[in-house]
Amino acid sequence: MEKIMAVYDVDACYAERFADVVNQRAKMPFTVIPFTSLEVLKDYAGHHAIEILLVGGSILPKQIEGIKAETVITLAEGEIVSAAGSYPSVYKYQSTDSVVREVMAYYCEKPQSQFVAIGKKARIIGVYSPVSRCLKTSFALTMGQQLARDHKVLYLSFELFAGFTRLIDSECKGDLSDVLYFFRQDSFGILRLRSMVYNWKDMDYIPPIKYPQDLEQLTGEEAAHLAERVAGECGYEYIIVDVGQAICNIIPVLLSCHKIFMPVKEDCVSSARLEEFTDYLRLSGQGQLEDVIQRVKLPYHSSFGRKDTYMEQLLWGELGDYVRKLLKGMP
Repeated sequence: MEKIMAVYDVDACYAERFADVVNQRAKMPFTVIPFTSLEVLKDYAGHHAIEILLVGGSILPKQIEGIKAETVITLAEGEIVSAAGSYPSVYKYQSTDSVVREVMAYYCEKPQSQFVAIGKKARIIGVYSPVSRCLKTSFALTMGQQLARDHKVLYLSFELFAGFTRLIDSECKGDLSDVLYFFRQDSFGILRLRSMVYNWKDMDYIPPIKYPQDLEQLTGEEAAHLAERVAGECGYEYIIVDVGQAICNIIPVLLSCHKIFMPVKEDCVSSARLEEFTDYLRLSGQGQLEDVIQRVKLPYHSSFGRKDTYMEQLLWGELGDYVRKLLKGMP
């Protein structure tokens, strides 16, 4: 059954713009409907179930009495002050993604049935290499950005000190450690995920783990199960998994991937590492992974440029051209 998030605000532009952005970009099982008339909202609520009601900060609680909604949250226009008996609040004038994250965090505190996004299971694209300094993460970020121009994409990194949030100069309240906590508590789902997903341009991402201990405790089986749950339940078309060396047993993660891109280099040490990796697959009985692994020799940048524009350089530079050609041959 369709779940409704109603937005009631006297500012028609805000309510309509918020609904339009969320309905187009958010990967969650809600339809957002804007209201600027209290009478219209009450009439609608009399005939439809409202799961979440967001109300403008200028709306008095007594004005919405009688409107049935599972969760009511105020869109605060100034400083948020907690008060006994009042509705929880989120700051209105921040990015739409930030509002959605905070709303989902409040909503997930209440007991509720599990939600699953409707649609096909996402394709999991792994990026892994036993070779060091081969532009693996740059390649993964470029592929994520390119695919996100036409598809719903989530970038997921299992790297230590991934550096991604510094590249885009983003401060994040949560990260993959929080996702793993709820996953292990069996309280993970699409709504919980939406409270911890951030967005860069068109690409969604979960901020990578900050503390090495959290990633070192992650098993390959857990990482694979998490990626498969996200792919199956959260409404994405592609999950880009940047597989690092910190996970002790990477085989389950690689087995969960529909396609694996493996950046390589041609020097003697890199070639020796690739040979040992191939031997490892054969000796561990996982030689079939060679069928989904595509080795790629990436073009090195002629200039790395500034850190604050590095993500754009990836997409529109030599590496971006290479990825676009590569994707043309990918089903």
